[in-house]
Amino acid sequence: MHISQVLGRKKTSISFEFFPPKNEEASEDLFKTIQDLSSMNPAYVSVTYGAGGSTRDLTHDLVVKLQKQTGLTIVSHLTCVGATKDEIGEVLKRYNSSGIHNIMALRGDPPKGQTEFVKPENGFEYAGELVSYIKQNFPEMGIGVAGFPEGHPSTPNRLKEIEYLKWKVDQGADYICTQLFFDNNDFYDFVERCEIAGIKIPIVAGVMPISSRKGMARMAELSLGSRFPAKLLRSLSRAEDDSYAENVGIHWATEQVRGLLDHKVAGIHMYTLNKSKATRKIYESLGISNFELLN
Repeated sequence: MHISQVLGRKKTSISFEFFPPKNEEASEDLFKTIQDLSSMNPAYVSVTYGAGGSTRDLTHDLVVKLQKQTGLTIVSHLTCVGATKDEIGEVLKRYNSSGIHNIMALRGDPPKGQTEFVKPENGFEYAGELVSYIKQNFPEMGIGVAGFPEGHPSTPNRLKEIEYLKWKVDQGADYICTQLFFDNNDFYDFVERCEIAGIKIPIVAGVMPISSRKGMARMAELSLGSRFPAKLLRSLSRAEDDSYAENVGIHWATEQVRGLLDHKVAGIHMYTLNKSKATRKIYESLGISNFELLN
């Protein structure tokens, strides 16, 4: 099923995201976590994409395994980083033959040790080019693209940011999934600005519970553009240790999800950090037994 079909339903969908493990042992642990969360019947599960080498291979292996061994709808991330058009074409052929028909098309972050994205030889420079390539060569694929409610880190001009997003959509994207944010008003404003620009495809809200103060600091260091509201910072400052900080993060994310459900957004995408605790706590706090209750 294409994600656009999932998002076309009248009520909010909830989906989960995982990142690929770095070795085979971690891969087994992650598979168990995904199996655990699959009992919550997410609308779909997405898996991020490594910048190259063994991590990329583990991504491919994991999404194919999930497709074959679970009943989940799988979305695989695909980036422009370090790959030619032919190599990307081969990846898409493998996914297509494995029954994976949903792709999150991204430009991707520079590999470790590099500060700026470098267009690969005979590759793509922008996510919009990747979207166009998929649409032309694999028309049966559903395509998602990224949105940035708090602003794109490399595009300080917010007017240009929406223009670039509109271009990606015009190349054939079916839906937008946003980066994480901590103030729902940023998301609502982003959706409204998309509407003004003529973007009419569904927009999914990305939510990630803070698990520790160290994790929050890492988000800031990675220049993700994350804006931490003062009320959130004040609550975290009162936490005695990271176990309390984790509870603060879960509570904050729970309130975000509650508000998004009340606003009847198209979808909520939970960045799980490959753990099930926070997602389960949010479901329990909101009285959600599984995805079917939302439909």
